[in-house]
Amino acid sequence: MACSAVMKLALVALLCIVVAVPVAQAITCGQVTQNVAPCFNYVKNGGAVPAACCNGVRNLNSQAKTTADRQQTCNCLKNAAGSIPGLNPSLAAGLPGKCGVSVPYKISTSTNCATVK
Repeated sequence: MACSAVMKLALVALLCIVVAVPVAQAITCGQVTQNVAPCFNYVKNGGAVPAACCNGVRNLNSQAKTTADRQQTCNCLKNAAGSIPGLNPSLAAGLPGKCGVSVPYKISTSTNCATVK
């Protein structure tokens, strides 16, 4: 009887530990927009790329560690690009390179994010 009670207590303790472990959070479009918002003026008008823009691009790149994260980031960037009036597609596509970052897709409204690995 005592062994059964100990086993139940151990199981409850194990479940509490499993539930308490933080679950990895997927990248949200809100995070993507927040990181690239300093880039909006540049992708419309050109000129010098703001340091805050490159910091955001580098931050996103470091956060997108899994295929799912990269696909989500791609989709968010694709949607953001489509919502910026007057966006220059060449400036948007070249932004990662200007910031010294390599991403496995082109920032474009025509990118198929499902193929991003």
